[in-house]
Amino acid sequence: IQGIPLLNPESVPARDLRLRDCQETAIRNLETSFKADRPRALIQMATGAGKTYTAITAMYRLLKHADAARILFLVDTRNLGEQAEQEMMSYVPIDDNRKFTELYNVQRLKSLFVAKDSQVCISTIQRLYSILKDRELDEAAEELNPNELVLPKEPMPVVYNAKVPPEFFDFIVIDECHRSIYNVWQQVLDYFDASLIGLTATPDNRTYGFFRKNVVSDYSHEKAVADGVNVGNEVYVIETQVTQQGAQINATQLVEIRDKLTRQRRWESQDEDEAYSAKQLDKDIVNPDQIRTVIRTFRDKLPEIFPGRAEVPKTLIFAKTDSHADDIIQTVREAVSYTHLTLPTNREV
Repeated sequence: IQGIPLLNPESVPARDLRLRDCQETAIRNLETSFKADRPRALIQMATGAGKTYTAITAMYRLLKHADAARILFLVDTRNLGEQAEQEMMSYVPIDDNRKFTELYNVQRLKSLFVAKDSQVCISTIQRLYSILKDRELDEAAEELNPNELVLPKEPMPVVYNAKVPPEFFDFIVIDECHRSIYNVWQQVLDYFDASLIGLTATPDNRTYGFFRKNVVSDYSHEKAVADGVNVGNEVYVIETQVTQQGAQINATQLVEIRDKLTRQRRWESQDEDEAYSAKQLDKDIVNPDQIRTVIRTFRDKLPEIFPGRAEVPKTLIFAKTDSHADDIIQTVREAVSYTHLTLPTNREV
């Protein structure tokens, strides 16, 4: 790490760096942290500020200037792994016309096989655990956030694996590190003798503790709005009776039962009335009509929510679970067509 030439904004114009100030600061502070022999570092960066691009830039510099042999990019769902792979495939460094994946061998782990010549591995923590245990993994397990998986309180400990020894990775980048590396999953990281880089927009006390309060980037949403990286927001509340009070499933009503892991569905008849609370909604109980009501209300109120806008701005919908996200996506596809994505201007109204 001592040989890394730090980014020098005075010698390289900002337009050539293709980095926002917050990204450059995070990388410089990260490299300074490693030089100070601090093996764990946390990059806290607001959603939309470019965490993944920052991480790939840092990885590129570690591979090129610090003689890093192999880096692991750890995610908690397969979807995030696919997104990271796509970003690496499109990333072009400032000092080379070739793409990141043309310069370095990138492998997204899909089985027990880990190529020895891979310089960057992308894996879910579930997949990595299965590799260390030398057990095949059902791909459906990678669709769920690890926190949603039902595991024994004390799973079989990770032991030495000659195919993937503790020194196999020099650095491990952990995406969404606020939710995926605690409790039973922490043993996966404890197995490796590698420097850890955490990425998150929403750290909690566990996150700060795990990374030993070594925060190399503290770029909040408020700072991102002040810098013009993100836009400000106002709260537009859409409440339904179900979200406020819960509801009841009537006896004899057919109810769809889902398996969280496999997503398999079956129908059962209710033996008796069963009430559920608002807190159970979208976690233990799915009410499709409630989701449909919220999405349709959002659709119909777009001119009121965004007055004067000609197009709907990029919109993030936060889900409680991956299964809840699937329900939302399906509902959006049904309720919002392309014609709804263009708002009438004041003149047209």
